[in-house]
Amino acid sequence: MLDELRRTVSDLHAELPRNNLVTWTSGNISARDPETGLVVIKPSGLRFEELAPEHMVIVDVDGKLVEGDLKPSSDTATHCYIYRQMPEVGGIVHTHSPYATAWAALGRDIPCVLTAMADEFGGVIPCGGFALIGGEEIGREVVRVLREGPNPNSPAVIMQNHGVFTVGPTPLAAVKAAVMCEDVARTVYLAVQLGEPIPIAPEDIQRLHHRYTHVYGQ
Repeated sequence: MLDELRRTVSDLHAELPRNNLVTWTSGNISARDPETGLVVIKPSGLRFEELAPEHMVIVDVDGKLVEGDLKPSSDTATHCYIYRQMPEVGGIVHTHSPYATAWAALGRDIPCVLTAMADEFGGVIPCGGFALIGGEEIGREVVRVLREGPNPNSPAVIMQNHGVFTVGPTPLAAVKAAVMCEDVARTVYLAVQLGEPIPIAPEDIQRLHHRYTHVYGQ
């Protein structure tokens, strides 16, 4: 089932170690098929260099196994909760990328002090509260922060003491958000070591985000 989507999700997993977003077996990507609503997700505990399309696991939106010989990711309940609550989401990425996760260890939002952040995230990258792994608790907090947090434009949430979750209309868009989240987290971290970063005015953030999402590119 869903051979093309399985291949896409498998191939995209290579971007996570390539961009230094994961180590060993940590992190995962999922995608929702727009026609069936089924979810393709990484199997639990496999190293990224071992992954192939046939290893990807298919579950329904409640996390029940539909097809696959391996156990799905331990974060499957989180992914599925987000999909159920946010029908506009077609892809989800979870990483423990080091600089973004350093902000999460402090329980701090990443402040919007770079035009690249205004472009991609439309403001701060918000930090959600602590939640245990394995059930829907993390998913509930991710959805709460994306809907009610300080920046409803953000496709990324860093979870206190845990790591990064990003969403997008496609799995590729979610991967891009994860890559960009780590990139700006690193730069802002370095800026904080040098002094007090200069904030960007809210009206300028809004202008930058609008230009990036409506004018930039082809």
